[in-house]
Amino acid sequence: MSRTSIPIDTDTKNRLDEAKREDETWDEFLLRIVAATGDGMSPGTLSDEEAEEALEIVREGRER
Repeated sequence: MSRTSIPIDTDTKNRLDEAKREDETWDEFLLRIVAATGDGMSPGTLSDEEAEEALEIVREGRER
């Protein structure tokens, strides 16, 4: 398999680092992100913590 590099800004890299799970490779992470776009989210796209954070945002939005 061929390898490539993609130049990105430091801020972008920091945000990606925060979204990437510790137990996945960068390739697995990017495939997960790509799978989550387009037709909606795939099961298992969010970690339990991410799902809870998303639910909290929805709850806060409903209270406004």
